[in-house]
Amino acid sequence: MSRNAKINALLLFVVAALAVLPLALGLGDHKEEPFTGADAEAETAITELQPDYEPWFSPLYEPPSGEIESALFALQAALGAGVLAYYFGLRRGRRQGAARAEAAEAHGTGAEDAAEIESGTSTGSRSDTGSRTGTGTGTGPSLGGGAAGGPGA
Repeated sequence: MSRNAKINALLLFVVAALAVLPLALGLGDHKEEPFTGADAEAETAITELQPDYEPWFSPLYEPPSGEIESALFALQAALGAGVLAYYFGLRRGRRQGAARAEAAEAHGTGAEDAAEIESGTSTGSRSDTGSRTGTGTGTGPSLGGGAAGGPGA
């Protein structure tokens, strides 16, 4: 097991422990709503300390129930995860495209042939060199050969 795999397994274990331990240990059993958000906890603490406190602002939208509030929060989290996944996928795609372009320049081929070189599916027929004819066998770019596979046959 590689070092990165060990670190990932450890992090996964820690996340699972953070999710399960509060439930298993009964943390919050003494409360009416044991796992409310930090906003509700702060509001409760403020009203206990200063009962005459009036908030400066009121919410723009107050969901009718806690379930709807949770659903909206989950939707917000899903949208954020989608944006992040798109961004990281776009960066990875650009990085792979740049690597293919560099490989094409190193082999002296065009950018459109870089994917063929990398995947090994080059047909070998090129009109700009004249020396490449025939078909490749999936082992890289064809370097010539006619029907019999010999040079210039």
